[in-house]
Amino acid sequence: MPKKKSLKLEWSEAEDVKNDIVEILGVIDLPYIDSTKLYCYRTDGSKARAYARIWSFPKIFQHALQIEPAYVIEVLSKHFDKLTSDEKQKVLIHELLHIPKNFSGALLPHNTRSRHLGSLANQLFKQYKKQKG
Repeated sequence: MPKKKSLKLEWSEAEDVKNDIVEILGVIDLPYIDSTKLYCYRTDGSKARAYARIWSFPKIFQHALQIEPAYVIEVLSKHFDKLTSDEKQKVLIHELLHIPKNFSGALLPHNTRSRHLGSLANQLFKQYKKQKG
């Protein structure tokens, strides 16, 4: 049986996603997020089923390289680009909610005893739509 050729993973900066995030942060109250330290990329060729992912920059790397905390939001073109504008906004809000209030470079899990990220993302999206008009 012939071997299947694997798709090459390609990525590029996603200025449209960055602009959407800056707009979201201008409407909903997440003052601890420094948008200048958020980087957005679009990938093609990923086999993941997610619409988007957020990548952290752990403390040990920050310390070793003597740099500030930062985050990368990756949207997977195969799935994300098919979404409506509203669905994209909701996905981006969801990813932003993984960032802790101390903007440390760590990531918050989906669920804790006191917080369900999906429910909170839905609430903030409704607030976003209402305030945006």
